[in-house]
Amino acid sequence: MTFPIIGVVGGGQLARMMAPAAAALGFELQVLAESAEVCAVPVVAKAPVGDYRDLEALREFARGVDVLTFDHEHVPTGHLRTLIAEGVNVQPRPDALVNAQDKLVMRAAIAELGLPNPEWAAVDSPAGIVGFGDRHGWPVVLKMPRGGYDGKGVRVLHSAAQAQDTGDWFAAMSPLLVEEMVDFSRELSALIARTPSGEARAWPVAESIQVAGVCDEVIAPAPGILPQVAAAAQAAALQIADALGVTGVMAAELFETPGRAPGFLVNELAMRPHNTGHWTMDGAVTGQFEQHLRAVLDLPLGDTAALGGIVVMKNILGGANADLFAAYPAALAAEPTAKVHSYGKSVRPGRKIAHVNVIGSAHDDVAAVRARATTAATIIRDGK
Repeated sequence: MTFPIIGVVGGGQLARMMAPAAAALGFELQVLAESAEVCAVPVVAKAPVGDYRDLEALREFARGVDVLTFDHEHVPTGHLRTLIAEGVNVQPRPDALVNAQDKLVMRAAIAELGLPNPEWAAVDSPAGIVGFGDRHGWPVVLKMPRGGYDGKGVRVLHSAAQAQDTGDWFAAMSPLLVEEMVDFSRELSALIARTPSGEARAWPVAESIQVAGVCDEVIAPAPGILPQVAAAAQAAALQIADALGVTGVMAAELFETPGRAPGFLVNELAMRPHNTGHWTMDGAVTGQFEQHLRAVLDLPLGDTAALGGIVVMKNILGGANADLFAAYPAALAAEPTAKVHSYGKSVRPGRKIAHVNVIGSAHDDVAAVRARATTAATIIRDGK
């Protein structure tokens, strides 16, 4: 019996976390690594080093794989179209992927689907920002359409005077995206998976808590979410995936907006397994990494039901402790139910290096489950 070979472009923590799911199903996972030091390399059998921006490197890597998928969304879409024309099975396809690469393309697609966007505009000068702010109110949010993540490439402008001081951004990229500053109660994540043949499944909508623009914690299902809002958010994510031809996992990051129908606005899209879906690794019948592999291979999708009453994922960012394993005895003793997922990265301040999942029962208090996850994560981060 021949099992498939899955090629993953990019050797970060997402590729690393696909490896156990692939091994469990009998698949071979290969990675096109940015360098021999990236964190996915130690956990896969084959990880050639190559530049994802180099078409020939992509061609060479794609030879012999059954499907080509991604750890990140930055591969040039023109290269992917060339590979498809040459017979490579690329999932997700570039017409879907571009909506995660370019926020202006994504905003236009969401508008075309009639789904709830913030007020937005493409601007090519500081005067364009000023005009937008005068029409829709200050402050406004300025975003680089390409390349931003974890709060990078985003500026909040409170006045016309601040808008005039954006020449360096326009010199780097134009046009830029300007949006209204949304009055939201919290951030939500609607995570779904879809196969090339059109089967799709949604996980419970989760709450995402950001600190300094970086995901700090995820709670699933989102506590206290109105059933109609959760259903509408899942339906919107599934509609987006179907309309754009998404394959694999997609995260629709949302702003919850009570009093503003349908109760949320679309913030951003990610066309890959996502930080806000890490809770599914231990907290759902089918985790996002297994589901992504099943989806890109066009296999039947797994059940997405949550396990337990509440699941909390707590990110661990680089802190005072450089020797993470030395902290394991104390962390695991303090919280025996914690599931620790380390990314094999060297510790740098603010760098995502691991996460902890804790599953609570239907009778557990949300705050108590959060505290358990935080305890384990803090011990590992600080070494005490």
